[in-house]
Parts: sequence; C-alpha cells; structure tokens
Amino acid sequence: MNNDLPLFPLDHLPLFGQPRALALTIRDKSISYQELNLRIGRLAAFLGAQGLEAGDRVATFLGKGEVACIMPLAAVRAGLVHVPINPVLKAPQVAHIMADSGARLLITNAARAAGLADVPGKGSGYRIVEDKIVIKLLDNTAAPTLAPLATITDPNTLAAILYTSGSTGRPKGVMLSHANLLLGAVSVAEFLKLGPDDVTLSVLPLSFDYGQNQLFSTWRAGGSVVPLEFLTPRDVIKACARHRITTLAAVPPLLVQLLEQEWPAEAHQRLRRLTNSGGALTPKLVEMLRSIFGQKTEIFAMYGLTEAFRSTYLDPALIDANPTSMGKAIPFAEVMVVAPDGSEAAPEQDGELVHAGPLVAQGYWQDAERNAERFKSAPPFSKYGGIAVWSGDTVKRDADGCLTFVGRDDAMIKTNGNRVSPSEIEEAAVESGQVIEACALGRADARLGEAIVLFVRGTRDASALETHMKAVLPNFMQPTEVVWLEAFPKNANGKLDRAQLAAGLWV
Repeated sequence: MNNDLPLFPLDHLPLFGQPRALALTIRDKSISYQELNLRIGRLAAFLGAQGLEAGDRVATFLGKGEVACIMPLAAVRAGLVHVPINPVLKAPQVAHIMADSGARLLITNAARAAGLADVPGKGSGYRIVEDKIVIKLLDNTAAPTLAPLATITDPNTLAAILYTSGSTGRPKGVMLSHANLLLGAVSVAEFLKLGPDDVTLSVLPLSFDYGQNQLFSTWRAGGSVVPLEFLTPRDVIKACARHRITTLAAVPPLLVQLLEQEWPAEAHQRLRRLTNSGGALTPKLVEMLRSIFGQKTEIFAMYGLTEAFRSTYLDPALIDANPTSMGKAIPFAEVMVVAPDGSEAAPEQDGELVHAGPLVAQGYWQDAERNAERFKSAPPFSKYGGIAVWSGDTVKRDADGCLTFVGRDDAMIKTNGNRVSPSEIEEAAVESGQVIEACALGRADARLGEAIVLFVRGTRDASALETHMKAVLPNFMQPTEVVWLEAFPKNANGKLDRAQLAAGLWV
C-alpha cells in the first residue's frame, strides 16, 4: 500500500476548511470548521476518559444528529475504532453487531436503549451512554478539548468497522483503515470536483460507506454538509431549496420517488451534481433526470462495494449516451476484469471485477473463512499487486475502457439501496414457528430496484408470520410478497433449487 498520504491521520480532515466557514448544519444549528474541531476534541476527550484502551471499539446507534456525524473523527482522535450501526436495525441485529465487534461502549438515545433491554446477552461486555449526555458535553465551552491521544504513525491502523450484509449469514464487519477512509475522501472530492462553496445534502445512512464519505469528501474540499432525516421525498426537495444544496447523492429507488414530485426552481437551480450509488441507472431514469435538472446538473453514475469503497465512476459527459455504463476506475483504484483462466479479459469479454490498491479494506473482522473467499492475491498483471477484492460481479470492458455490469454471482438482494442477506430473512421466518422452509429472492421492481419475495412452507398462518417479521426485521428487509408452497424444488444434491424458484419470478 502507498503510505505517502496527502494528509494523515484521518481526524485532521476538518482542518481543510476555513475556520469561520460553515462545516455542518444540524437542523437549526450551524457549526463552523473551528467549532467542529473543538467539538470533535471534546468528544475525543470524553471517550478518552471512559477507561478504553487504544484499538477498542466504540459503537453508535443513532440518527443523523451531531454525535453520529462527528464520532468517526472523534473516535480515531482518541485512538479508538468506530462501529456505526444503522439506526433502522432492530434489537437482534444490534446485539449481533455489538457482540461480534466486541464494542465496549454504545452511544444511543433513550428509546433505542430501552429497545435493547430485553435482548439476550444485553449488557455483557459493554456500557450504554445516552446521547443527551454527550450533547450536553459538546455544548459545554468549559469542557476539555484535548484528549490523551494514542500516537498513530501507520496509515493502515484500523479506524472503523462497517457492518454490511453478506450473501449468507448475519452482517459482517468490514475493517477500514485511516488510509482507506482518507483516500476515499480525497478520491471522491477530486472526481466530483467538490469545492469550498459546495453544500452537500446527506440523505444516505451514515453507517454506509458512501453515506459516511459524504461527510469526509465534503470536509476534505472545505465545503458544508447538511445531514437530513427525511420521511417523504418532499422533505428532500424542501431541504434542497432551504439550504441551497449543490450536491445530492441518492440510490435509484429514491431518485425515482424524487422524480415523481414537483421540483420548484429554487430547489434545483443551484444543484451542480447528482451522484448515484447502490444500483445501476437506467436510460429512462437518466432521461427523467434530464427533464427536471437539464444539462446544468452533472449526473455521476458509480459502482462500489464496501470491501473496496468505490471502484468506478462514469464521466458525466458520457451519461446520456451510456446511461448503463459503470465508467472507469476512480482515483487510487485499480479495477481489472479477470477472465475465468485468470488472465486479463479482452474487450467485450465477460470476467470478474477485481479491485486492487489502497482503497481495498483490511478484510472482514474476525472472519478468516470469508476473508479467504473475497480477499485474495491480485492477479499477476495487477500494477498494485498485494491483496485485492474479488467482487464476484461479472462485468465487461468496452474498447474505450468503460465497464458494463453483467450480473452478480451471489444471492444478495439489493432493495431500496440496501444490500440484504436472503439467509437473514429466511432465518427470521423459520424462527417465527410458522415456517419449516424458506427462501428469499429479489424480483426486479421499478421503485425498489428489487422487491423481496419470500417463499415458505409451513402453517400458512400469514398473519402470524407477518407480525413476527415486522417485530424482528427492519422495514427495508420486509418481504413485498410471501408465497406459500406445498414443497420446495430441490437440485441433484438435495439442496433447495433457488434458480428454479427465481425462474418463476419473471426477473
């Protein structure tokens, strides 16, 4: 890995903004870069006084308030590792992440803390601190702003563990270093051409790699971030007008919902760029975006995976003629198309997308088996070499070097911008007591990207199953349709034949 970093360590990112410039707007509170640095220091000092040791994990289970926004930098300033937990998860998923990460401290609000009270194993090995205590500390101008810092000289030092659903089993933790997060910020700020006068509306969850990067890349450029918790697409449009937004990142399902609304001129006249992640754009979607935003707003199509952050982006000048293209490698990424025989695939030949370089994560937290499957030596023709991420996604490269997505090899369901593990849904269904066998699949859906269809065999008590599923899984993991079967198709090995089930989903 290249250790010649343009800025190190990660917690110095806010220093890029002018001291009096606006860095963060939380509801009606405006925070300058100078104040942001002070408040990061106060939170780091608080963490340093909690009896934690260098490298310990500290988790947050919060909405997009100030604590969630500054914790990634405060944690590393205190020599700790941040574990952000998606606030829409339910207690069983939170308990799994806390146990798996070994986090010793959880910062959350009173309501979420109460929801964890009855989870088996709750309280073993970690303490809960309510966010209102931390917020009071941040507002205390007499509070110390210096923490007993651990000396960090290696950019490969672990900075965060981001949990993402795997194709099998429960969420897995992806280990990200200072270099991973820092170079991701530098890369995105560069190819988006962000500047000090940019205002980013942060609508993506901060527990996601790109959601978190919205903070880092904007601060790297000296711009301002407006985190938004929204209930309806209209909330996003109103925020764009109110805060004079120049940059908006979204996933295709949200873009579809936004395009169904009326956009007054004041909401989009300053919008310089729209960025897309979490699923491919379609020709129709690009056409609809142009009908509202015209040519003044650049549209950035991107491809990425948490294990390597972001791999490719398409030059916005090419989006109208190539709306489904993934584009080329982002700065600091080496993206290869590897043929089945291990050689570099020829133009227009299908192959596996393999990502090498300093954006590649450090692997899965305490999971040697899955590390061996995904993190392997780069192919011989790699320029970076070392460990690469073998994505499992099939792509092809055209004569101009741009990539096109062909298909994914795993069984992940990508719905409403979330990567969902089928097995987690299936396990929840079986745990209901109403189901003997279950299989969750994704069906193409214009609004969601993929809708979740759950095939089950059991009591046929649909009401009881629905009640259980809503109690244990977040909204984005709820099946759109439940199909009761008398028997499941099996393959020659006696395993459930997912391909035969999928053939009936008109996908």
